[in-house]
Amino acid sequence: MNKRSLLFVLVVMLLSGCQTAQKNILDSDGESQVKMRSMQTRYFETDDKRQTLQTIIATLQDLGFVIDKASYDLGTVSGTKLDGYKVRMTVVAIPRGDKQTTVRVNAQYNIEPIRDPIIYQQFFDALSKAMFLTAHTEE
Repeated sequence: MNKRSLLFVLVVMLLSGCQTAQKNILDSDGESQVKMRSMQTRYFETDDKRQTLQTIIATLQDLGFVIDKASYDLGTVSGTKLDGYKVRMTVVAIPRGDKQTTVRVNAQYNIEPIRDPIIYQQFFDALSKAMFLTAHTEE
């Protein structure tokens, strides 16, 4: 096999590998994406982004997470929990209209996304209680 033929075969193999990866990404199940998004998202009746982020940080810490990064400007908080395994949660708080805040959580076990709704439900239950207590202690 001459150099040109070898080069051609290598290019074809590389391009077909890229095409397969692209196809797999685009073939993701839309219904499962919608289910994931609904598990990961809740809306809260508050427009105080700073207080919401402080409550998110406290909730993560109460659940045993160590805060890695937090940005009030971006509205993000990331934390890691090491307890025989590695779970990482990233939480985003975004204003929704004038009186609501959208909170979205992304959880990973090692590097795989967590698809178990119980994990998200536990976080949102704890966050809802903390948001309620925060709102009533300020009055």
